[in-house]
Amino acid sequence: MAMRVSGLMSGLDTESIIQQLVAAKQTKVDTLKKAQTKQEWKQEAWKELNAKIYKLYSGTLSNLTFTSSFVKKTTNVSNSNLVSVVTKDTAMDSVQNLKINQLAKAGYLTGAAVKGAGGEKLSSSSKITDIVGADGNGIEVGSKFEVNTKGKKTEITIDENTTISSLVNQLKAAGVSANFDAGQQRFYIGASALGEDADFTIIGSNSEGTAALDKLGILIYDDKTKAAYEEYATMSDDDIAALKQSRIDARVAAYVAERNSLTEKNAELTDKVNDCVEAYNYEYGQGGTYDLSIEDDRTDRKGFLDSEISRLEALDTLSADEQSDLVHYKAEMSYINGYEELQKDIKANDKRLAEIALSVDDDGNATSDLISEVGTEVDQKIQEARDIYNNYASKVGSVGANKQVGQNAEIELNGVLYTSSSNTFDINGLTITCNGETAANEVITLTTKNDTSGIYDMIKSFITEYSALINEMDKLYNATLVKGYEPLTEDEKYAMSDSEIEKWETTIKDSLLRRDSTLNSVASAMKEIMMSGFEVNGKKMYLYDFGIETMGYFNAAENEKNAYHIYGDEDDEAFKNETNKLMAMINSDPDAVVGFFTQLSQKLSGTMFDLMRGTEFSSVYKVYDDKKMKEEYDDYTTKIADAEKKLQEYEDKWYKKFAAMETAMAKMQSNASAVTALLGGS
Repeated sequence: MAMRVSGLMSGLDTESIIQQLVAAKQTKVDTLKKAQTKQEWKQEAWKELNAKIYKLYSGTLSNLTFTSSFVKKTTNVSNSNLVSVVTKDTAMDSVQNLKINQLAKAGYLTGAAVKGAGGEKLSSSSKITDIVGADGNGIEVGSKFEVNTKGKKTEITIDENTTISSLVNQLKAAGVSANFDAGQQRFYIGASALGEDADFTIIGSNSEGTAALDKLGILIYDDKTKAAYEEYATMSDDDIAALKQSRIDARVAAYVAERNSLTEKNAELTDKVNDCVEAYNYEYGQGGTYDLSIEDDRTDRKGFLDSEISRLEALDTLSADEQSDLVHYKAEMSYINGYEELQKDIKANDKRLAEIALSVDDDGNATSDLISEVGTEVDQKIQEARDIYNNYASKVGSVGANKQVGQNAEIELNGVLYTSSSNTFDINGLTITCNGETAANEVITLTTKNDTSGIYDMIKSFITEYSALINEMDKLYNATLVKGYEPLTEDEKYAMSDSEIEKWETTIKDSLLRRDSTLNSVASAMKEIMMSGFEVNGKKMYLYDFGIETMGYFNAAENEKNAYHIYGDEDDEAFKNETNKLMAMINSDPDAVVGFFTQLSQKLSGTMFDLMRGTEFSSVYKVYDDKKMKEEYDDYTTKIADAEKKLQEYEDKWYKKFAAMETAMAKMQSNASAVTALLGGS
């Protein structure tokens, strides 16, 4: 770009002069930009309209093209408070009788109030062993009980660390929902789902476990619990042996997996210990004076470090050397502490590995200790089950506890009994949801028939959407011709308010598709199909035969002359008082309705697909030449760039000329001053 100077020598306003000289070429650039903006707006207008056309094509129109869409059913119920019905299209026309004998329920145990030692209130953090029974004795460590739900059996053992919170979590892990209400001092336990199969039982695995259930307020003796005890009480010797072996196998598998994990962890920890020793001895070993792995060295060094750190931290101010020493001592202490933590973890793992070794040998076989332990547990479980089962009639559970037994829903439909684990039944196209039980002699009537209102609504939705679309297309095509309106430049916008700019641009946008040939072709094709007749039962029928017509040329509002109205449509102010011929036809001759509208929709759908098929200039599902319009938009980008380049070159040329003139005048002024000086002038 040429150096730009003002008219200091000439006294001319060179900036203003140059801008006037380039104004003509700037106008050309602005004209191209305005044309590109209009092209962009036109693309947006077509994109928005095309979306509505495609929505009609793929939505309400598509629904009408298949005969199956007209097969709609509905079911009326005589007592909607007790039952609701969803009707599938496959349901048969029928009148059926329904009785609801019982609703599905989930098993739910409301525990009796529990007591803490000395009558203290219990919380989720209280230990289970703090809970006492009526005899004043607490729950014993080693108490075992079994939770059984959905065929999953989980044994829970109380130890010295078991809290109310951890017990609740163990119950949840066993497959039931559980909670302890500290306000009510009760346990609440529920099945995970409705129905008999999801119900649960909790039985004692030893005498201590049975006593623990009573003190927890959740000891229940009902028929389902009796069956759970019976399973163990009636086991044969072979079954007992198999139970013991299965438990041994499970324990061995768990121990072996735990041993492998601990061994792997110890190997990792040992590597870290070695790395720590090596790093410490290199950084802080003072040439072998201290060895981190030697306990005496660590003890001596920790004593020194503790003393020095305490001394330095007690000082009000520290010198630079003292600050450095403090940082150094703390870092060294961190190494020692880290080493000892690693060794502590290794020792804990070694202790656990030693415990596992008592149960599983190196080859992964159960030891005699494990075999004996499991045998004792199973024998206690069998003995406890037999003691309780054989004296079941005399057993009393936790006083104040109550168990709602899980049950299936049961209905009678036309005298046939059906059961379900939920309160919903799917029977022959009907989804029946029960909300209550019928009285002893009450019968609910279910009447299934064709859903005429559903068919009517489907046709109405299409007519409404089509009419709204055709009105918009007519409005765009018949838009008022506007002259003198072009997109604004930034300078032009600067001189106008925001509302003025918006009004100006809206005026242009509203007229962009005026007399557009593509728009006319699409709208005309759609209108032609809607006015066509189709053969139905040997007779050619038109929309007006079904009470669907346009308002008439002289009665319709501007750009609404091609919209259709349904006689008797309650949402149409102009026609709501007329007889609804469409609904009457659906009720009296549904085949004619289906025959006509499937033909109409298929013909219109096919025509619209042809218009959206895609060509060299348009994409698939586009009724306008979107590819061509994009190319034209891109061409404007190139033309604008070329025009701006030429404008810049033209502007630079004039700046160079005026700069040269200013330079020449400066030289002349300098020469004149020199001559005057030689002649003795001032």
